[in-house]
Amino acid sequence: MATELLVCCVCSEEVTTVMEAWCGACGLSYHLSQRIDVPGKDCGQVWINEEHLSLEFACDRCLNPEEPALALDDVLDTAEAAIVAGLTDAALVAAAESGSLRHRKTSSGVYLFERRDLLALRQQP
Repeated sequence: MATELLVCCVCSEEVTTVMEAWCGACGLSYHLSQRIDVPGKDCGQVWINEEHLSLEFACDRCLNPEEPALALDDVLDTAEAAIVAGLTDAALVAAAESGSLRHRKTSSGVYLFERRDLLALRQQP
């Protein structure tokens, strides 16, 4: 019978039995130093749930989830983008065509912009 190699869901390194913990949110294994006399690293936390008087385990990925790089609400068409940027539709299209504003033009001619680029444009003097 072969032993299964456990891998930490946070750092992707091997997890030994003295460092093993299982996340209560995603169910994956992670490093947790459970003894002070054994050196190791922590890729998550454990705490006492005072309501249930039990230990709760969670990996750092579940405790601090990464925000998506770009959400659907962050992609705006010309009319929405003009409101965010505080410009007219024509001024926004002119900025895009001049290369001073990142954009994407669809095959049907619709301009798409990212909210963060519009906010940066609005803060320019």
